[in-house]
Amino acid sequence: MSKIHLEVIQPHQTKIKDDFEHVIIPGIEGDFGVSENHTPFITIIRPGILTLFKDETPEKFAIHDGFVTVDNNKVTIVCETIEKSDEIDITRAEEAKKRAEDRLKSKNEEIDFRRAELALKRALVRLSLTQNG
Repeated sequence: MSKIHLEVIQPHQTKIKDDFEHVIIPGIEGDFGVSENHTPFITIIRPGILTLFKDETPEKFAIHDGFVTVDNNKVTIVCETIEKSDEIDITRAEEAKKRAEDRLKSKNEEIDFRRAELALKRALVRLSLTQNG
């Protein structure tokens, strides 16, 4: 089967550099798939599950905050964080979820609600991956 090359780059390392048959990426306007000869484009990614298809079993990662480019059978994702389910501290993710929910319920005008909303989304993605990954 035909392959596309994927690189996932974080600020201090390249996390993934390999060929895959298909990739599903959480885009800002919804999840989208990329296979060989996909139309070139660039978009923002949102916190979500990155799914990589190679051989029989899909590999899944929690991914947060970044952008993706697709061009000439190469997909490049630049992101702050990407994690496999075994890299996620479930207790910490549950605590982050609770803190974010408490902030969003707060009547305190000094709370940065957008930041709390993003923290909640990241925590939910992490917990989803550990439960369904």
